[in-house]
Amino acid sequence: MSAPTPTQAIGTAGGDRRRRRGPRTWLAALPLLAFTGLCFGIPLGAIAFGAVTSTDSATGATRLTGEHLARSLQGPYLGSLIGSVQLSALTALTGGVLGVLIAQAVVTSRSAALRGATLTASGVLANFGGVPLAFAFIATVGISGVVTQLADLTGLGWNLYSFTGLTVVYLYFLTPLMVLVTAPALDGLRPQWREAAQNSGASGWQFWRHVGLPVLTPSLLGGFVLLFGTAFAAHATAAALVGGSVPLVTLKIADALSGNVLTGQENVALALGLDMILIAGLVMAVYLPLQRRSARWLR
Repeated sequence: MSAPTPTQAIGTAGGDRRRRRGPRTWLAALPLLAFTGLCFGIPLGAIAFGAVTSTDSATGATRLTGEHLARSLQGPYLGSLIGSVQLSALTALTGGVLGVLIAQAVVTSRSAALRGATLTASGVLANFGGVPLAFAFIATVGISGVVTQLADLTGLGWNLYSFTGLTVVYLYFLTPLMVLVTAPALDGLRPQWREAAQNSGASGWQFWRHVGLPVLTPSLLGGFVLLFGTAFAAHATAAALVGGSVPLVTLKIADALSGNVLTGQENVALALGLDMILIAGLVMAVYLPLQRRSARWLR
């Protein structure tokens, strides 16, 4: 029997190391898996169970039913889902475009002070939301706001407590978030690629079309998904600003849980929560294949 060649010996040793490292890798990942199961798996299971079950108040018996899911896709509940998707898609797309333009201007700028100030401000503004943000806009551009009175915005048709007003408020924290997400990706564009394109006679538009945008697609799409999810799940800002005047699924869930409209709608609220999870999963399903396809350019 012939002795193994050096290449075969190296391959065999590498395979043995991978097999020995496999159990240790899983053991190292156990804390993360346990944390994920506790913080995400258990709540998801509780939401799904409540969405597809119904408990008889007289006997206490629990049975499977699709009534709650069907009701969550009808009437005002369906309108709130559509309204949330429209608001999230619009703000994510607009905030994404504005964020990319700002990030590109910062990355190409030679001023370190401008870069530091912009990224610092973006980090602060991206986390400034909820009731304080709503109050700041009400005091500034609300019906009796300072800017509204000085510029007579009411006469121009401006209304903060509307879909358009809520869109502007969401852009206040979504655009800085996009700046933070895309600035590192823009930094990752290698100068050699642009130089090679210029030496080949390519214009700036051709470079971005054939090199820049394909490389940045995972980061741009990932930023859009992040912005969409942030806007889709936002509740406090919309609740403090528009109440029920703009149909949003998070507001409907809060009303159903608190019994503001009808009592006994807790399971419908869980069904709406499950609908939100499914929509977020569909968005992620679009993002992940494109990320894997373009990841080889970022190695």
